[in-house]
Amino acid sequence: MSRGRTVWMATGNRHKYGEARQVLSELGVDLRLLEVERVEVQADDPAEIAAFSLEQIAEAEDRPVVVEDAGLFIDRYAGFPGPYSSYVLRTLSLEGMLRLMEGVEDRAASFRSAVAFRDGDERRCFRGVVLGRIARRIRGTGGFGYDPIFIPDEGDGRTFGEMTGEEKNAISHRARVFRSLGEWLTSA
Repeated sequence: MSRGRTVWMATGNRHKYGEARQVLSELGVDLRLLEVERVEVQADDPAEIAAFSLEQIAEAEDRPVVVEDAGLFIDRYAGFPGPYSSYVLRTLSLEGMLRLMEGVEDRAASFRSAVAFRDGDERRCFRGVVLGRIARRIRGTGGFGYDPIFIPDEGDGRTFGEMTGEEKNAISHRARVFRSLGEWLTSA
């Protein structure tokens, strides 16, 4: 594969697209947005969801395309909300998630991301994980989704919501998975 490659990302989430585009651009990969309706199967593994969704996108048959799925996995609740994270956030809100965590000492959690890639007959799956914990209150206004309540272990105690986009992209699950994809795409 060579530098300067163009890949299309099928998503309706412009935040995810922006983060992925930034990471891939650093590796010489041009990520473009493919806005299509996608079918999302219910499963416990983001990789399974991304792979299934990718196969449903007929509009992308003639170009390299990726689908990303991610979730927040809270250890105390056996990985809940996991791949149902966006639904739970819409239903409960950040405040509701924090109410669920009231009185809970074990606040360990992880963000997990999977990217399914298709180019003709070639299929690949990449994964990214960042370990951390759930904050006791909402902190920061940056990012999106659960960013204001997730404190990555590799950081300095701030939530993703308190970090700049560049700081978050240095350690996030999404940055890791797209960096893996970009390194594979640009390897000789």
